[in-house]
Amino acid sequence: MSLLAIGINHNTASVELREKVAFSPEKLSEALAQIAQSDAIKSGVIVSTCNRTEIYCDLKKGISKSYVIDWLMNFHQLDSDEVMSCLYSYEEQAAVRHLMRVACGLDSLVLGEPQILGQVKQAYAESTELKAVNGMTEKLFHKAFSVAKRVRTETAIGGSAVSVAYAACILAKQIFESMKEVTVLLVGAGETIELVAKHISSTNCKKIIVANRTLERAKNLADQFGGDTITLSEIPEHLASADIVISSTASPLPIIGKGMVETALKKRKHQPMLLVDIAVPRDIESQVGDLDDAYLYSVDDLQGIVNKNIEQRKVEAIQAEAIVSEESAAFMTWLRSLQAVDSIRDYREQANEIKNDLLEKSLNALASGGDPEKVLRELSNKLTNRLIHTPTRAMQVVAEQGEPEKLTIIRQSLGLDEL
Repeated sequence: MSLLAIGINHNTASVELREKVAFSPEKLSEALAQIAQSDAIKSGVIVSTCNRTEIYCDLKKGISKSYVIDWLMNFHQLDSDEVMSCLYSYEEQAAVRHLMRVACGLDSLVLGEPQILGQVKQAYAESTELKAVNGMTEKLFHKAFSVAKRVRTETAIGGSAVSVAYAACILAKQIFESMKEVTVLLVGAGETIELVAKHISSTNCKKIIVANRTLERAKNLADQFGGDTITLSEIPEHLASADIVISSTASPLPIIGKGMVETALKKRKHQPMLLVDIAVPRDIESQVGDLDDAYLYSVDDLQGIVNKNIEQRKVEAIQAEAIVSEESAAFMTWLRSLQAVDSIRDYREQANEIKNDLLEKSLNALASGGDPEKVLRELSNKLTNRLIHTPTRAMQVVAEQGEPEKLTIIRQSLGLDEL
């Protein structure tokens, strides 16, 4: 048994170095093919994301971690001096525990984030497809997946919003009992609004409208979620139809003013409108918050929610870490128990060979007219002597060498201390 995990992540290496060590889809296939054909690695999985590159493997007897490190350096044609200070490695139970922590989001940039589990599952699937993973490593990854599920079930580590984009969506769901009849206007088409759109689309809202300075970019985003597009100048015409407005642009001046919202509310017959401004500088005039039926939240409001939730996740992480420690220890106990299987089989085969050999001789003696009682006594004496010869000699050797601990183990194995 020789489990190993080596890698770099956001805590140990810069983005530039992580890019050098990362495996593109083409490189990943090549690397897994090499692992599958390796004479030194029994089985392996490569997890490569924007925040980490890690290799999990089961090494053949006599192979050290330096072999895998050298392989990684050669594969990417890297200078080892540049990488070694950023590289970490874990062996045996530490490797098991690390994979479980990764799968549970305990080692992520955002504590408890769920995306990493999907990425680890994808990495395992790719390794399976190329026949690079089997045996112990295969069992390990299945166990890591079940542990991640247990952590999600028994803790609330992933149950609170820890990004401004997600917090905006959680806020919307809290205010509106059902999103099925809700129209959402997203102002902007950058990375933050794209994240908001992903979260909002999962709520099955009635309609998404994307407003942006350029229609082409708005369309690229809206098409992903079956939404409509308008320009920023068209917002006044469509604002009244929006139940929720979430805005994040790089505009130096507010895009949505108090008067615009006031007019929209009149058209809506004062049905409430939620406005979430996650832009800096602001996209929505702060005076909008003074209007009846307009509920305005700024990025500072959301950040307060996020900070509170991050602290809550840290509390939940304590329980999650305890689960990981328990499960990693249990997995190693199970693995060690497997090592006894071969020994037990060999011991049984040896005992059966002795039995069969002596039994055949006894049967022959009886067939030749030997005295049955004498034959049975001889059989029992020889069988006893043959079976106790090896453990007797082992006890003599450890006693002569002054190793009482080993003598105690042999006595326990033979059940002598129970007599």
